[in-house]
Amino acid sequence: MELVGIPESSTPEIAVSPVSKSKYRRVDPKFSEDLGDALNHPLWVERSRITRKYVLACAIFASLNNVLVGYDVGVMSGAIIFIQEDLNITEVQEEVLVGILNIVSLLGSLAGGKTSDLIGRKWTMVLAALVFQIGAATMTIAPSFQILMIGRLLAGVGIGSGVMIAPVYIAEISPPVSRGFLTSFPEIFINVGILLGYVSNYAFSGFSVHINWRIMLAVGILLAVFIGFALFIIPESPRGLVMQNRVDRARSVLLKTIENEEEVEERIMEIQRAAGTVNVDKYEGKVLWHELSSPSSSVRRMLVAGLGIQRFQQITGIDATVYYSPEIFKDAGIESNSSLLAATVTVGVTKTTFILVAIFLIDKLGRKPLLYVSTIGMTVCLFTLGLTLALLGKGQLAIALAILCVCGNVAFFSVGLGPACWVVTSEIFPLRLCAQASALGAVGNRVCSGFVAMTFLSLSREITVGGTFFLFSALLALSVLFVHTLVPETKGKSLEQVE
Repeated sequence: MELVGIPESSTPEIAVSPVSKSKYRRVDPKFSEDLGDALNHPLWVERSRITRKYVLACAIFASLNNVLVGYDVGVMSGAIIFIQEDLNITEVQEEVLVGILNIVSLLGSLAGGKTSDLIGRKWTMVLAALVFQIGAATMTIAPSFQILMIGRLLAGVGIGSGVMIAPVYIAEISPPVSRGFLTSFPEIFINVGILLGYVSNYAFSGFSVHINWRIMLAVGILLAVFIGFALFIIPESPRGLVMQNRVDRARSVLLKTIENEEEVEERIMEIQRAAGTVNVDKYEGKVLWHELSSPSSSVRRMLVAGLGIQRFQQITGIDATVYYSPEIFKDAGIESNSSLLAATVTVGVTKTTFILVAIFLIDKLGRKPLLYVSTIGMTVCLFTLGLTLALLGKGQLAIALAILCVCGNVAFFSVGLGPACWVVTSEIFPLRLCAQASALGAVGNRVCSGFVAMTFLSLSREITVGGTFFLFSALLALSVLFVHTLVPETKGKSLEQVE
């Protein structure tokens, strides 16, 4: 079953001049007038409307997998309080339990790159949701820390595959004019998942310690079941189909996502040239990995930009303010668990609200302007948070400033570094390297996230919570310089033009 698309022959007849290789063509005034009339034809307007809706639906369904990523992050921030009490785990075990998912998700990311070339982008996302379901179910019934860790490992593999492939799928199925907007959707749904996790923590915290955290984790199973079924109705991406030499099927999908049938044929040829399938059957995996391990100067620049921005997204501490926001607010003076979890809901609402700002600006302003605003704003917020925790001690003023700084940090992250990181990574790599390079980027992203999650509590004990955020603010200052010197602007270009 798939989304119902557009009749392939519904385009009104238009006399279009032959397409040349040149980007600029002399157009007869009479032709321009006829073309303008044709574009206002009711059939053309209707086709355009249906096309936009179809692409939007595909992007939404593909992004649903990222709800699982966000839900896990949000729910674990609160569930860990009760897991620690119920299973009597140590602080080190708490760090490992929180952070190991991000480390092991690199296995899912690496496998996802290869799997998506073999079975397609769509079925890789379905498989990722299934693996997460198994892991979440194992965690829900876990009688001990060891069983809980097994479930956590399985969930991590599923999350790693899903978080890597969704932006790639959306970038491949989207037209250039709206690709940044649509490729931001995975980040939106991560934020929705985080908010759901925070709300779940607050809603179920009143149950007994032995039951409440299990209910919180069990909600993730229901989400995964729904998402798995939703993914069945989207098509495979055109680029993924061409990679499998299913050109006719790719053409059929493009006819549902592009308004002009002649442009469909141009796109097919562009994808074939980019994929190397016009004269070459396929690239062997070992050849692709060799190109990544011994890159040319142009590929090296792409790798530095794509992999670098992925690492800066996480090493600058965003997961510290999401996973450990209860610890931060406790350090500022909040004492009761219900008040701590209520404060985290405020963080989740802020993070989700500001991601909506980014999706409407990313194609208008471009990727780099939003990255500048984001990294500079986060630097200021975390530096101020460090000052607050280091100098003010506990009290109402410290609590207010801590909540304000954490909310400001996640707001600036959502405006730029959150969505733009995935957009840039999905756009800059050549098609033949896209899946593998994106997998490498996701691996670095998850490793940095896991490193932060697994060391935050220990580091805070050594240099204080305030000192830890001074460190993160220094790393963010470096990220501003990185964006300025090494990240390209990809706004408004087709993926083939970017290559």
